[in-house]
Amino acid sequence: MAQLALKLDRPLVVFDIESTGLNTRVDRIVELAAIKVYPDGREESKRWLFNPEVHIPEETTLIHGYTDEDVKDCPTFAATAKEIFDFFEGCDLSGFNCDRFDIPCLESEFARVEMNFDSTSRRHVDVQRIYHKMEPRDLASAVRFYCDRDHTGAHHADVDTIATLEVLKAQMEKYSDLPKTSAEMDEFLNPHDPLNADRNGMIRWMNGEWCFNFGQHRGKKIKDDLFSTDGDSKKRGKLLRWIINGNFDMELKEICRNFLENGILPPPPKQQ
Repeated sequence: MAQLALKLDRPLVVFDIESTGLNTRVDRIVELAAIKVYPDGREESKRWLFNPEVHIPEETTLIHGYTDEDVKDCPTFAATAKEIFDFFEGCDLSGFNCDRFDIPCLESEFARVEMNFDSTSRRHVDVQRIYHKMEPRDLASAVRFYCDRDHTGAHHADVDTIATLEVLKAQMEKYSDLPKTSAEMDEFLNPHDPLNADRNGMIRWMNGEWCFNFGQHRGKKIKDDLFSTDGDSKKRGKLLRWIINGNFDMELKEICRNFLENGILPPPPKQQ
């Protein structure tokens, strides 16, 4: 492999994560691979495989191939955290889409073991961002690529709308393996974990119940928030109301409001 033609004044760790899902706040790391590139050009590779201590959904297994059985005897992240922390110590960070996924995911894992993995003090070299800057992915570029013409009149809503539809038609003709229905296309572009009630997985099916899936409330049954047995009626639905009135996605708010006001929750996942 050729040497990296990037001048480094401290090591750069290029890394990739495979996890139990796409929610960087709640999903867990299953595999972490990293190559540390030193300023003198030396490279050091590491790979860790973890028992995430939660179920690996079947749809995620289809992506990276790991099952619960594969990793049941592997160490947990907590057991290896010091070794990983030391490997990354004093290094800048690189990966493909690492700014939006790999780095936040790693930060969350370290936070669970009360270790501060401060990425803000490190430089980030996101390879996907380089790709997008050097090979623009705006509408004008799409029109040139798919329709073989210049996009004149850009940033006028009517012209942009016509161009967008033209690009979509061209994409459907060019890629024969694209989904053929809007429902299938939505799932292809925005894959939904069937165990999540909302797209971000803030409410998730756990142990036969819909549960909150964030922060200190993770694993708490939604029903318990409304039908508490401590006799304090003021506490009933407190978390649901906090979500409804807080800075959360409308989808999540609607699920909580529908349960608080009508006692209705989403149907259980089809496959258990």
